[in-house]
Amino acid sequence: MQFTQLGRTGLKVSRLCLGTMNFGPQTEESDAHKIMDSAHDNEINFFDTANGYGGADHRGWTEEIIGRWFAGGGGRRERTVLATKVYGDMGAWPNEGKLSALNIRRALDASLKRLQTDYVDLYQFHHVDRLTPWEEIWQAVETAVQQGKLLYSGSSNFAGWHLAQAQEAANRRGYLGLVSEQSLYNLVERSIELEVIPAAQHYGLGIIPWSPLHGGLLGGVIKKSNEGVRRLEGRSAQFVEKNRDKLTAYEELAAELGHEPGDLALAWLLHQPAVTAPIIGPRIQEQLDGALRAVEITLDQATLDKLDEIFPGHKTAPEDYAW
Repeated sequence: MQFTQLGRTGLKVSRLCLGTMNFGPQTEESDAHKIMDSAHDNEINFFDTANGYGGADHRGWTEEIIGRWFAGGGGRRERTVLATKVYGDMGAWPNEGKLSALNIRRALDASLKRLQTDYVDLYQFHHVDRLTPWEEIWQAVETAVQQGKLLYSGSSNFAGWHLAQAQEAANRRGYLGLVSEQSLYNLVERSIELEVIPAAQHYGLGIIPWSPLHGGLLGGVIKKSNEGVRRLEGRSAQFVEKNRDKLTAYEELAAELGHEPGDLALAWLLHQPAVTAPIIGPRIQEQLDGALRAVEITLDQATLDKLDEIFPGHKTAPEDYAW
């Protein structure tokens, strides 16, 4: 496994981040534990979760599964850079969601209990809270840092100007602020190249892409649907019909290079300068094994240019649409 720094910090994380959203609703606990064991066996030390994962009827379920795995000992917690998130409503009463100082305090304590640990390495704001001032958010975070309950802060699903807001507020307090941004980013969806990535690079934040295979549609969907392995319905079917020529060209390029389409999509992300670690969310062991291949793939400039031809990206704003 290759390792890199998380943003501008001294923290080293693996180039792949293990996403755990499927643990519980789609992946049984025993299988989830085996996947986490395998991740460590392959030197993936970066795990991502969220307090709300587990489904509407069992929010926190995923953190509980991870916590019981940590409780098994063997250095599991010590060898893991643990990231979780706060924002979504965890109950029906007021102050059980968003980023008020009260909810940050309560939500963090609840996550620590479920995760069976006394600190979180990376505490991420799952969405921007437009009603809570950054002075309040940072005061709550600084208090948690002083208490030893968290080390670093990150964001998720922020716009570029939200990153600027957060960092300038942190700078006024003499505080480190955000060190990462977790965004939707893949070959198909490249909107963050307009402003989020430039802002992240300016402030020294690492980009952690989620949905690197665009819901599996970059994992060989044309071939799978032709072979009857995958049945497309709803929005997925509409997307494939709209982009069939692009997806076909992409899968043909992957075959020409001797790679699986999903491996190529992950490898492309790993070649983007702002990216720290794409989040892989395996439901089964075989999906984790496949993702590991991407780290060993080197793409030359001609291949990167060809991928840009198939799935055009964006220049930095405003040059993308003006001069």
